[in-house]
Amino acid sequence: MRTSYGLPYVTPDLVAAWERGVAAPGNAELVALAGVLWCSPAELIGAPETLREFRLARGIPAEDVARAVGLELAVYLRMEENNEWRGNERQSAALAEVLGLALPDLVTVRGHRPKLAELLRNACSTRWQAYVRPVSKLLPLDRRLVEDVLESLYTEYQLQMAPTLSWGNGTVAVEAGAARDYLDQVVDHFWSTVQRHAP
Repeated sequence: MRTSYGLPYVTPDLVAAWERGVAAPGNAELVALAGVLWCSPAELIGAPETLREFRLARGIPAEDVARAVGLELAVYLRMEENNEWRGNERQSAALAEVLGLALPDLVTVRGHRPKLAELLRNACSTRWQAYVRPVSKLLPLDRRLVEDVLESLYTEYQLQMAPTLSWGNGTVAVEAGAARDYLDQVVDHFWSTVQRHAP
């Protein structure tokens, strides 16, 4: 990395810090590391979760993304650094196009995944009907589709909660754990259910 990519400051200690997760490589460092390891930046990142990671996984320069969404480079880079996409609907559509983002990815990039998870957990454990409107406001999905998906999630979760075996051998605790796991993965359940119900 020092000689081939012109990064003289990269030391074994810095690489060890990346490996331990104490520090994260910057753009140039990630590209150089991928080159040294003969892989793509996407393979090093794993499943992208931030705006920067999605861009690096696609191998697109920040300048190209900023131009495509109609932002000055400095403004776009600030959004990447803060992991806070604040573009309008038109810019968000352009971002989705240039980075090849599906709706779940766009929700993640916009920082709405935690809010969606909270709404979905509440919809599963209380009256799902009360959460149709908030979820519909958060996502550009047909209201009827949202209703169908929330009802399905509610039913699946309630089935996890209902004991099906005896109370005497620890089954209730196992089922409570399954229900907790379901809520932990509720956003993934939501998107897979959307795919099943979408016309």
